[in-house]
Amino acid sequence: MTCQAGLDDWVKQARESKIPQLIRMAATLLAHRRGILAWYDSHISTGKVEGINNKIKVMKRNAYGFRDDRYFTLRLYALHDCRITRNVG
Repeated sequence: MTCQAGLDDWVKQARESKIPQLIRMAATLLAHRRGILAWYDSHISTGKVEGINNKIKVMKRNAYGFRDDRYFTLRLYALHDCRITRNVG
């Protein structure tokens, strides 16, 4: 059974169940079907990018109120060297 057939079968069963939560989940899966199935073809994940974005958000939150934009930019460039971003400033 291919991934596409498995997804289609699950969606069909969810719709036939008449359970509103499963029907909504099936609709969500169908809306993101292309991306879900594309992962099985290329195995590319955005996990690392999401992790970097999260580190930047944490750094921005911790640096709230600082006015030195240049220092913040330098910290962003050095982000890959930092394991913990809580010591901003």
